[in-house]
Amino acid sequence: MTAKMPAPAVLDGRVVRLEPLSPGHVPDLFAAARGEEVWRHRPEPVPETEDDMRRIVGGLLGDPRTTQFAVVHRETGRAIGSTGYWEVGGFAGSVEIGSTWYGRAYWRTAVNTECKILMLDHAFALGFVRVVLKTDIRNLRSQAAIERIGGVREGVLRRQYRRPDGTWRDSPYYSILDDEWPAHRARLTAAR
Repeated sequence: MTAKMPAPAVLDGRVVRLEPLSPGHVPDLFAAARGEEVWRHRPEPVPETEDDMRRIVGGLLGDPRTTQFAVVHRETGRAIGSTGYWEVGGFAGSVEIGSTWYGRAYWRTAVNTECKILMLDHAFALGFVRVVLKTDIRNLRSQAAIERIGGVREGVLRRQYRRPDGTWRDSPYYSILDDEWPAHRARLTAAR
């Protein structure tokens, strides 16, 4: 089975709305992206100007391997981060959730859990059987978050790519399967 990459869509939750990323989100994203710690484990350098953020958004929008979303906080109506689906070559029926970041003020809130619930629900409803998540080996906070939503660690892809500082990034890979998701979803939604 080969599922097609998800088309741009709006995914509504109680705390966030995921909407197709657009250049119009750049000012909000730049405001949310302040601080080195937001970008510490990202492949892009810290955006120092709104033009830097415009280039990051433009690069994502120009990449045919991804469907990107702006994470809009429903209470404020402002974009507070970004996430997306990515193609997973060589694994039929798989899609990756990645390029995820949120402004520092939204860490350890309901935002990440709700984003992942919305995206996992959508991916499995589209017929994907496996959702992949990965992070930087140094990003222990992200690894714990992936494990908390039900990600099973499959292994580590060593020297996947270079970080902005020139060091090599190793990436732990996780997955959630379609038949595992209902139990994880029930646990996560009961905790809200």
